[in-house]
Amino acid sequence: MTPEELVQKLHWLGHDSFRLDGPPVVYFDPWKLRGKPPVADLVLVTHEHFDHCSPEDVAKVSGPNTVILAGGNAAGQLRGARAVRPGDRVTVAGVEVEAVPAYNVNKFRAPGQPFHPKNAGHVGYVVTVKGVRLYFAGDTDAIPEMAQIACDVALLPVSGTYVMTVEEAVEAARTLNPAIVVPMHYGAGIGTPRDGERFAALYPGRTVVLRAM
Repeated sequence: MTPEELVQKLHWLGHDSFRLDGPPVVYFDPWKLRGKPPVADLVLVTHEHFDHCSPEDVAKVSGPNTVILAGGNAAGQLRGARAVRPGDRVTVAGVEVEAVPAYNVNKFRAPGQPFHPKNAGHVGYVVTVKGVRLYFAGDTDAIPEMAQIACDVALLPVSGTYVMTVEEAVEAARTLNPAIVVPMHYGAGIGTPRDGERFAALYPGRTVVLRAM
């Protein structure tokens, strides 16, 4: 599989939520799902905030063989979920999964209190599907650990609300240097609907701006 072929199987479900069509079928932070979505082989949840950890939506895509991995305190809210921390690795349905750090360095709810603290165990994920490495950053700023992440496709937040701004995401993308960047975490009340296009205009590499389903 090529990075382009992987992105063709990727569906943006709004906000930070994605589905990667299979086999295997992988969901990232499923939230506000519509209709009858396909059953997941693997569900990846980054942390416990309500717009990322939705027990109702996870249940909607779960079947008897679905594996659920969850960072931060999210596992305690999701039936049958396995807790993961940064650095954990697991293989599910032929997909290699690595949990990587996700945290804020300059987005604060109060002085000295980041929205996503480094010690909270929140994660992003690097998944390897048929030889292609997809990095789902989760809710994060541009952090030093990104220099150690090798990926072909990067899903990066760009709204500046709780996460990187467009300009910060451009610098993160330069560090990661993937074949393709897909911007996320904007529109629908977070950032503006044009944030993805602004990222594409500023980033010199290849950007694919998906339309939310």
